Amino acid sequence: MRVCLLASGSKGNSLFIEAGETRVLVDAGLSAREIAVRLETLGVAASDLSGILISHEHGDHIRGAGTLARRFKIPVLISYPTSKQTHEHFRSASLVEFEAGCSFEFRDIHIDPFPITHDTTDPVGFIIESHEAKVGFATDLGIATRLVQEKLKFCRLLVLESNHDENMLLNGPYPWHLKQRIKSRHGHLSNVESAELLSELMHPGLEGVFLAHLSEVNNHPGIALDVHRQQISNSTVCSPRVIVGSQQNVSEVFTL
Repeated sequence: MRVCLLASGSKGNSLFIEAGETRVLVDAGLSAREIAVRLETLGVAASDLSGILISHEHGDHIRGAGTLARRFKIPVLISYPTSKQTHEHFRSASLVEFEAGCSFEFRDIHIDPFPITHDTTDPVGFIIESHEAKVGFATDLGIATRLVQEKLKFCRLLVLESNHDENMLLNGPYPWHLKQRIKSRHGHLSNVESAELLSELMHPGLEGVFLAHLSEVNNHPGIALDVHRQQISNSTVCSPRVIVGSQQNVSEVFTL
């Protein structure tokens, strides 16, 4: 199983997962052209994609999904409410609709979409499981609910939101209403909140953590990394490798 963040941040997000003969994206928030270019760095053609999973309908998660799906005849896996909300964006694309809370099989992987809190129609996180590994994906969530914690347990690899440093957000240039939205129960997790979630998910089989959706204005990779490494250093359970996602560059590939 190979996992890689093609892009992660406030301007565009996409995660690549390969398991057996199955290659999927979780979100496609860059242009179709840029996604194709970044996939090529992994030795993967866009036409080789098996499917595109959609977590929610914000533009930084679906920008290139419709074009990719139509151009290469790639099915889009999307919840029914989100499908209704994005009808025009995915016009003429092949859709596979799912329901949050109901797991399903897709080619070589088992997918369990679970509800999260965000200011969209039907936002979901994902557990993606193959014979080799279990990967948990949870970004764009205002709080880590008990359900989120339960779903993300016992993964070998986690993709967790670490959106902002609270001091940088409060003292930064955003207007107050936007700061309130980000800090709300339907906004984004801070570095500290993300590290606290990680502390609940530590187990001997956890090998890696991707820190995702870092704000370019209200966060810094070094700060996010330090907060999570401090949390890990306090644990005797495991010592996972931590990889910080980037808006500009493809991350290293984590192989399971």
